[in-house]
Amino acid sequence: MPIIKLTTEINNANIEIVFDLIRSIDLHKISTKKSKEEAISGKTSGLISLNETVTWRAKHLGFTQELTSKITDCIFPVFFADEMVKGIFKSFRHEHYLEKKNEKVLVKDIFEYHSPLGFLGRIADFLFLKRYMTNFLKERNEVLKEFAETDKWKKIIELT
Repeated sequence: MPIIKLTTEINNANIEIVFDLIRSIDLHKISTKKSKEEAISGKTSGLISLNETVTWRAKHLGFTQELTSKITDCIFPVFFADEMVKGIFKSFRHEHYLEKKNEKVLVKDIFEYHSPLGFLGRIADFLFLKRYMTNFLKERNEVLKEFAETDKWKKIIELT
């Protein structure tokens, strides 16, 4: 079972805004333009919250797929986790940890997944899947960083 661990440093950002950007369905759509991800059921825009689900349709590795995930844990503004309910993986859990350090927000991702197809899935992990998923998460975090460090976050998050 592969585990991907990433840390993204976001400068001069508000931890609550970063937390909301990570939960934003709208930012997810922006950050996954390459795979043309669209939310097709459940929560399809705005901020996803505890016990809510979203079903995504996207093209990955040449195949159109659907994946439903659910927010299973949430502690505002320092932690939340989403888990696959239905999709191509045997299972996955994506944990998001946020920590304020001086003028930075550290975002730590832990993405643990089980590939389908037993032995063949483990070969795919070794050959390309773990690298593909790592790059996918890094690209998404770059967009998160760009929006959080600039005024672009205001296009996504409404402060009340």
